[in-house]
Amino acid sequence: MREPASPGVTTDPQVAESPDGSGDSVGYRGVTACGAAGISYRQLDYWARTGLVVPGVRDASGSGTQRLYSFRDIVVLKVVKRLLDAGVSLQNIRKAIDTLRQHGVEDLAGITLISDGTSVYECRSAEEVVDLLQGGQGVFGIAISGAFKEIQGSLAHLPVAGEGSPEPVAEPAGEANSEAGDELAARRARRRVG
Repeated sequence: MREPASPGVTTDPQVAESPDGSGDSVGYRGVTACGAAGISYRQLDYWARTGLVVPGVRDASGSGTQRLYSFRDIVVLKVVKRLLDAGVSLQNIRKAIDTLRQHGVEDLAGITLISDGTSVYECRSAEEVVDLLQGGQGVFGIAISGAFKEIQGSLAHLPVAGEGSPEPVAEPAGEANSEAGDELAARRARRRVG
């Protein structure tokens, strides 16, 4: 026997699965979706009518029917709201979401979006970022922390020149001086400590 649904939630055997994965079919009414996503009902209605975020459980089909939104639909509503708050125009948000759909991304709730306030980027991995407003063109990204660690590792094996330390003198070829190598190692150790 099922528990009665709470206000704003409807259960119907032909609707989407609940967010907790329990197998219960749950759809959220528009008012509930608005409250959870932090948007107005007017925005919700406009986005549904224009196809930006269409309810995945049940769309309105005439007078007296209600739209029912899935949990994932509400996540997408929240993402659209955050992009608007970041200064991205609704036109650019629509273009970005259309680009994702054209590339076969059906589950918009499972992706990571980045915005600079003007454009919208899909972050596919640490190395791959795609500009959704340029038709899915890849953009180049550099992880500064990675470069920082590489340079640190490279410099650890090279001599250091600076105030108070003499310039390193090149040794004549073939005459390796182990004492000079030990002296450089001692200098590096002193610099790290002090």
